[in-house]
Amino acid sequence: MAIAPIIARFMPMREKPAHRVEILAFAKGQILDVTGPAQVFATANDLTPPSMPRPYEVALVSLEPDVVTSSGVVLKPEAAACQSSLGTLIVSGGYGVDAARRNKVLIDWIRRRASMAERTASVCSGAFLLAEAGLLDGRRAVTHWQRCAEFQGRYPAVRLDPDPIFVRDGEIWTSAGVTAGIDLALAMVEEDLGRPLALAVARQLVVFLKRPGGQAQFSDALTLQASDQTFAELHAWIATHLGGDLALTTLAERAGMSLRTFCRRYRRGTGRTPSEGVELIRLERARQLLEEGASVTRTATRCGFRSTETMRRAFLRHLGVGPSAYRDRFHG
Repeated sequence: MAIAPIIARFMPMREKPAHRVEILAFAKGQILDVTGPAQVFATANDLTPPSMPRPYEVALVSLEPDVVTSSGVVLKPEAAACQSSLGTLIVSGGYGVDAARRNKVLIDWIRRRASMAERTASVCSGAFLLAEAGLLDGRRAVTHWQRCAEFQGRYPAVRLDPDPIFVRDGEIWTSAGVTAGIDLALAMVEEDLGRPLALAVARQLVVFLKRPGGQAQFSDALTLQASDQTFAELHAWIATHLGGDLALTTLAERAGMSLRTFCRRYRRGTGRTPSEGVELIRLERARQLLEEGASVTRTATRCGFRSTETMRRAFLRHLGVGPSAYRDRFHG
């Protein structure tokens, strides 16, 4: 079935000029922070029926005539200007963000350009530039998980949430690491033009329509498993024996330590008790099963929770939502 007639039926009529999207680039920035969102908006244009106006005008802008990205690819942007109103300003991130945030001319430009935009967004560590410009003070925001601690120390006035894929606080949007910029752009297309076109864009790009903003960018279980390689083999074993005997004595024996030594070294190495570690690994697998469409009862059994109520309490404790609601939100 052709996509265009479907989109034409559902897409809101647009009588106003194309929504201008400016994506700011700088030296040693992450190329995907720029090209990911740009391709989403460009594909929305491509899939718009010929009889309808193209919804977006996409422009790469910079204070520099040529931008050498961290991958070595050279971008040819437009000169950044502040002479007209703007639909969306997107500030990219990457390795060059530390030098960029010390560039007072650039930060002043971001501040002034954002004041002229309907909405302003950052991708990855681009949140540092929005924060440096004072645009995130008092707002909820997110950035790449690796830089969250640094961000919190540097910008205490920002209400940083390290977990989501992206966060919207009024007219300010921030997204997590790198490819999360695609999720953010798809959410903007959905807001602007409706779900059918956003879904068509996602299908064309062979990505999910979006990972909802509340879905964690980096799970507690993965953090746990990366924290201390001493227990990497044990964590892998736990993940394949969730329905078996995971008592402390069993885990200590598997790790080749006395019970007392195991508990002490595990807490020192992971920041968690062994019981908490087991729960996080069970929770990670339960999330995967629910996202795949498994029932709550079957998931609890397969992941070794004593009951669906035990699993529900674990979900509420770590994710703030019960397993049924989690499945409804993230399945499909």
